[in-house]
Formats: sequence, structure tokens, C-alpha cells
Amino acid sequence: MNRYLMLTGEAGGLTGKQIGTIVILVLALIVVAGIIGVILYIRKKVRRFSSKMFGNSDLIEGLQQAGIRDTERPRSVSAMTGILMPKIKNDFPEMNAPEMIDRAKNVLLSYLRGVTERNTACLQEGNSELRNQLENHISELDSRQLRERFDDPHIHRAEISNYRNEKGRSIITFQAALECIHTIRDLGGKLVKGDDKLKYQTRYNVEMIYIQDRTWAENELDGAVAVSCPKCGAPLAMRGAKKCTYCGAPVIEINMYAWSFSSVEEVRG
Repeated sequence: MNRYLMLTGEAGGLTGKQIGTIVILVLALIVVAGIIGVILYIRKKVRRFSSKMFGNSDLIEGLQQAGIRDTERPRSVSAMTGILMPKIKNDFPEMNAPEMIDRAKNVLLSYLRGVTERNTACLQEGNSELRNQLENHISELDSRQLRERFDDPHIHRAEISNYRNEKGRSIITFQAALECIHTIRDLGGKLVKGDDKLKYQTRYNVEMIYIQDRTWAENELDGAVAVSCPKCGAPLAMRGAKKCTYCGAPVIEINMYAWSFSSVEEVRG
């Protein structure tokens, strides 16, 4: 009889409520063990991924190191010089690509120096449009009571990225990969944007324009870079013309310097 009571849980054994509690606890332990197993599995995968991607099993440190390395990696540029130069030289036989690329690099660096020093006189060359752009850039910063600096600038690479002919003009776009320490501060010296300890990698487009037909140079900006015969003053309507169609005077020597820089713009993204 006593043995029967023990087996049925009515005397000296577990009640149905106690058995239910034990079952719940066992199930809870199984769930917890499963969660821990999943966490350990994910952690193992994350460590393996971090080691593979960043060379560090700690993902946070890996991401931080990757961020630092990213500031040291130059941006790629749209390098179309080899493809576009035959077309450009067909229009302008005397075009010297290395010389023009060097001029574009100097214009970019002088523009950034002008922003840093808040002085348009820093701009080495460029038409009125580019000088107005620099002046407006400085005025915009002044109106917001900000100071922008481009310290230790270095151009990793510069290439011709585009060439197009529009009404009465030709435009060459150069793209440069720039590295510098870029900061923007308020008048009190508080850092608003950038980092004075990390390098900033970016790209800039520099546009150079050639006015082919004075009839399209309708304003002073274009007129400043339009091309005329050095002897009789007649407009030279043909791209890369070697001589004046009116008086026959040679004009090859002025073609390289008839180009004028008109725009400097950062490439976002």
C-alpha cells in the first residue's frame, strides 16, 4: 500500500505541481543553454570575420583600426587621360597633357591655400569665374563665423576625367586625389568639423575652359579667356587653329595658354 502511494505521489513523493515546476526549470535550462550556445557560435563567427577582414579578432578594435587605415588610403580617380587625349589632340594638336595636369594641380592647391588664408590673391591662375568662386567661398565662411583650413595638402594623383565640347567652348575636367588635414572651426577655435589629427582623403574636380568663338563669349567672364589673333585681333573660331583665317598669322604658340581654369569642386561620395 505504501509503495503504491509513493508511486502515485500521494504520500512521501512529488506532487503533480512539483513535477510541473521541475519540468519548467528543465525546459528553461535547455533554452538558456541554447541561447548561450548561439551567442558563443555568433561570437566565434564574429571573431573569425574580424580576423579575416581586419587582422584583429576584436571587432571593435578592428573597426577602429580600419577607420584609421581608411584615412590613409588615397581616393581613386576617374583616369581617362589615355582615352581622351587622342580626341583632345585631334582638336588641339599642341596640347601637352602633363603640363596641363600640373597646372590643374597647382590651381587646386592654390585655391585651397586661398581658403585657408582667406585671401583670393593666393590663386595662381584662373579666370574671373574661379576667382569669384573663391571669394564667395571665403565670404560664406565669414558669414557663418567659421574658419576652414586645408593643412599639409598632398595630391596623390591627377588625371583628365572628362572632355566635352559645348556651344562655342571646350571643357576639360581634371580629377585629383587629395590628402590633407581638413578642419572647420568657429571663431573661438572650437572644432566644428574634421579632425586635426587624422588625414582627410577626398577628390576634387578642376575644370579648364577654352572659348572657341567670341560670338559665344557674351559676358566678361568668357571674354577674359576668349582667343583672338595676336596680329589682327580677329576671333579664332576653329579649335586648335594653327593660323588666323583672316590674316594668316601663326597662333600655335598661344593655344596652350588660351585655356583658363574656371571651377574647383569637391567630389562628394
